[in-house]
Amino acid sequence: MQSKAATVSEYLASLPVERKAAMSALRREINKNLPKGFAETMSYGMIGYVIPHSVYPAGYHCAPKLPLPFINIASQKNFIAVYHMGIYTNKKLLEWFMKKYLKHSPTKPDMGKGCLRFEKPELIPFKLIGELARKISAKEWIAIYEKAIKR
Repeated sequence: MQSKAATVSEYLASLPVERKAAMSALRREINKNLPKGFAETMSYGMIGYVIPHSVYPAGYHCAPKLPLPFINIASQKNFIAVYHMGIYTNKKLLEWFMKKYLKHSPTKPDMGKGCLRFEKPELIPFKLIGELARKISAKEWIAIYEKAIKR
């Protein structure tokens, strides 16, 4: 579900009451931990954390007018999602996350390649998501991204 909200504030205001607190807490934790060089914006109808054109002028190779994506969070129909490009592209980071996740949650993660799905907002490991957000600097993400697209 992509939102038509133009700003993060509009996006959060449009959420059902049972999702607002969890999405706000998730956003707070990411903003508190995200290294310098990233910016919060609306991206693909979700809250996005990107490397802006002022830092990486080339933008996203699939759509160069867009900034380079890194993390997105969204309230989907049946779950809250965290899309993290780092765990999709970095095997060591994924292994670290999986090991840590099992210490933070009573359930196994519901995951796609770079997508974490949380059907129950109360089971979101907010601190762990914050820790994950700070694991890769903007400079490191650019290097990982460029290496991946030059294949």
